[in-house]
Order: sequence, then structure tokens, then C-alpha cells
Amino acid sequence: MSADDLRALAPRKSGWVMLDASRVNAFAGVTEDWQFVHFDDERARAETPFGGAIAHGFLTLSMLSAMSYEVTEDLPELATSVNYGFDRIRFVTPVPVGSRIRGTFAVADVDEGEGWLNIHWDVELEIEGGDSPALVASWITRAFLKE
Repeated sequence: MSADDLRALAPRKSGWVMLDASRVNAFAGVTEDWQFVHFDDERARAETPFGGAIAHGFLTLSMLSAMSYEVTEDLPELATSVNYGFDRIRFVTPVPVGSRIRGTFAVADVDEGEGWLNIHWDVELEIEGGDSPALVASWITRAFLKE
């Protein structure tokens, strides 16, 4: 797969991913982020502008990896890819616990090296039934080509 082939890809959507209390709790256990706004729906309603408990922003960001596997699974020339970095990340809208999100991935640019491609993705995570995105990002992955 050439850089030009990647640039020509139409934007791709992942499937929906549930951010339920179980996933939020598991993420908190790994990151040690136990802020009440993620677990205490009643207190979050009373003390925050969010209307209830919300998923961690970094949890929504972390879901990009799993979603990206879906949108690149039909690109057999790519052996593997790793995170290379972000040029921009914005957490636009809080994700209520119990919501489903999905990602739209569009190739913005591609840099080529010997045996690898840096793929610059414009990513938007939408909340099912929501009016504005949960997250927008400019994400770079380094894809290694099969020999």
C-alpha cells in the first residue's frame, strides 16, 4: 500500500463501543483516577455541570486504538502500527457513563520512510444520539510495512 493509496481512502467509521460503568471502573483501576465525577452519578448531578457521571477523557482517547484496528483491518500490506503521537487533542463533549461512542478516521497526510509510513489521521469520536463530538484529534500512527 502506497502513501498515495492511503491518502485516497475515504473516511472510515468504527463500530460502536459502550463506555459502561464496568469499563469506567476498570480504567480507573489501571490509572488510579478515582475522581467522583466518574462513579457517583448523584453527586455528579448535584456538583458538576455534566448532568451525571461521565467517562474519563483519557478512556475515550484510549479507545482510538481498538477502533483503529477495525478501520485498518483490510489493509494487508501493513504489518503492524504503533502510536507516534498527537498534534492536537480536544475533549469537546463529556461522555455520560453508559453511552456508546464510535470513531471516524480520515487520512489527512502520510509521510514515508524505509519500511514504514507515518499516517496522520483526523479523528472524531461521536456519542450515539449526541449533537457534538466527544473528542477530536490529529493522531499520528507509524505503520510498518510487510516485507
